[in-house]
Amino acid sequence: MTTNTHSAGALAGVRILDMATVLAAPIGATLCADHGADVVKLELPDGSDALRGLQPVKEGVPLWWKVANRGKRGITLDVRQPRGKEIFLSMLPKFDVLVENFRTGSMDRWGLDIETLHKANPRLIVVRLTGFGQTGPYKSRPGYARIFEAMSGFTNLTGEAGGPPLHSNFPVGDAVAGLFCAFSIASEVARIRGNPDAKGVEVDLAATEALFRLLDCLPVEHEMLGQVRRPEGNRASYTAPSNMYRSRDGQYFSLVASSNAIFARVCAVIGQPALGEDPRFNSNPARVKNLVELDAKLGDWFGAHDYAEIAPRLEQAGIPFSKAYTIEDIEQDPHYIARQAIVRLPDPDYGSLPAPCIVPRIVGREMKVPRTGPGVGEHNAEVYAEFGLDTAELARLLEQKVI
Repeated sequence: MTTNTHSAGALAGVRILDMATVLAAPIGATLCADHGADVVKLELPDGSDALRGLQPVKEGVPLWWKVANRGKRGITLDVRQPRGKEIFLSMLPKFDVLVENFRTGSMDRWGLDIETLHKANPRLIVVRLTGFGQTGPYKSRPGYARIFEAMSGFTNLTGEAGGPPLHSNFPVGDAVAGLFCAFSIASEVARIRGNPDAKGVEVDLAATEALFRLLDCLPVEHEMLGQVRRPEGNRASYTAPSNMYRSRDGQYFSLVASSNAIFARVCAVIGQPALGEDPRFNSNPARVKNLVELDAKLGDWFGAHDYAEIAPRLEQAGIPFSKAYTIEDIEQDPHYIARQAIVRLPDPDYGSLPAPCIVPRIVGREMKVPRTGPGVGEHNAEVYAEFGLDTAELARLLEQKVI
């Protein structure tokens, strides 16, 4: 691992071997690539990663794969074959991090248990991202984002009151687990970087726990108050007003006025300043207790006015609000445009593809825009040459379907 104060990213010099599939763990490696890590994406020779088949796909080209695995070099290798396992272990000393998300026990069955991995590289950081962790009665269960979301308690907070819980039309569970994956890598790199005596570790990251970790107040709320939080539609049960409202012309927008000062400004906007002094609404606990009545008053006023009239009034009053954006709204919004929140990733098939910018921004550092994710085995010759495999050997491995 090297240190370079002149690098484009804080993780420059860190080498990551990403052998994970689909989305959660690969997102973590991608976030590290955004900040300078050299990430090599390892796939099976048949290119069977399920992310290559998830929509959006255009004329057989996996668009989600391209943006989700941006900034990585791609190789193929079947580590289940003896020669593949041998090559894999010979590569590990040159990597700082290994990321995998196979069902618990899979790597052990392939002869790649943690002891073997650390024998090959005692300083290796091994991040194992699974649905339920490396221990416990559910450790061998398969899992996807919606399973993590449901089991963590996250999904049960969405939906209409009295109705079924609702999933988002995006795998939030994968994204959250990916963030914890990147955090795990950065944390362990910070520990081991610059310390020649530091040893590698096994990071046991459970996606279900990652989501549950975000729900800080649920356990204490239950123990101390005897409450089990339930879906409330778009309404928040912990602060008020905080809801999604609809204007006369059908535009939905979110508004939050937790503090008394902001709520007083809302009351002024709707022409009912006395509401701010009403005992039912003059504090957040009172507003929460009477939130149905409060929302009815606000909903009636917003429903009688067009959004073009509502928005400037709220803006002028300094009230936090936003309409519910579509991707078209994001693309046209002057703030997103000013901050170049959508960047163009260089791509061999389409010239470039749009994707979210690198987050966070580091003031005074110009971050290089990464290219899109690699094709199946696109960088085999380049990467394997770094490990001493010549063209003839690669041809033999290809014929044997090892790569």
